[in-house]
Amino acid sequence: MRRAERLFQIIQILRRTERPTTGAALAAELEVSTRTVCRDIADLIGQRVPITGEAGFGYLLAADYDMPPLMLTPDEIEAVVLGAQWVAERGDRLLSPAARDVLAKIAAVVPDHLRPFIAEPSTSAEPVLAPVEERIETSILREAVRKRLKLRLVYRAEGGEETERIVWPVTLGYADARRVLIAWCELRGGFRHFRTDRMQAATLLDQPISVGGAELRRRWQAWRTIEVAKARSGI
Repeated sequence: MRRAERLFQIIQILRRTERPTTGAALAAELEVSTRTVCRDIADLIGQRVPITGEAGFGYLLAADYDMPPLMLTPDEIEAVVLGAQWVAERGDRLLSPAARDVLAKIAAVVPDHLRPFIAEPSTSAEPVLAPVEERIETSILREAVRKRLKLRLVYRAEGGEETERIVWPVTLGYADARRVLIAWCELRGGFRHFRTDRMQAATLLDQPISVGGAELRRRWQAWRTIEVAKARSGI
C-alpha cells in the first residue's frame, strides 16, 4: 500500500467509530508497524487533520471533519463498480439507469490513474438470464419505505388466490431471481414477504405508519432472527 493510500485509510478507519482507536489496532489492520502508524498520524496532524489522542490511549477524529469528496482507493472504486453493475442488471426502471449514471459521474471526477478501474474493472456481476416480469412500478414501494406510508396491495398467492392487503413497508429486498417487499401485514397480523411479481396492484396511501421507523425495523429484525433460527433447526 502506498503511503498516500495508507494515510487516507487511517482517516477512513477513524471515521468508523466514535471511540478511540489504538495505534496497535491501526497497525494490525494496515499491516504495518505501530511506529509507522505513529509517524503517519503525526503527518496527518501536521496537515491539519483534526486527530486527537496518543498511541497508548487511542486516536479520535473530530466528528465534523469533512474530507474532500471522492478520495477513493482502487478497491473502493471496484466495490462501487461491482455494486452498480449488479443494480444495473437487477434494479427497476429508475434504479438501473441511476446505477449507470453513478459510474459515469464518478468516472468524470476521479483522477486519470483511477479511471481504468471503472472502465476495465477486475470484477463483474453475472447478467440476469430471465428478468422478472412485474405489473407494478417498484419505485412506489421504495417511496413507501422512505416516506413511511402504508400501502394497499392486491396480491396473488402461489395458488392463484387474490387478496387485498394493507401493509407497513420495512424494506424492499433484491435477490438474483426476484424482488421481495418485507412488510407488516394488517390482514395477517405479522411480517410477511411479498414477491413483486405476484403484486397485481400497489397504491400508496396517505396514511402514516403508526410505529416509528427504527422500532418497526427492530421488530422485523427480531422476527427475522427467530425465523432464521427455525429454518436452521428444521422446525
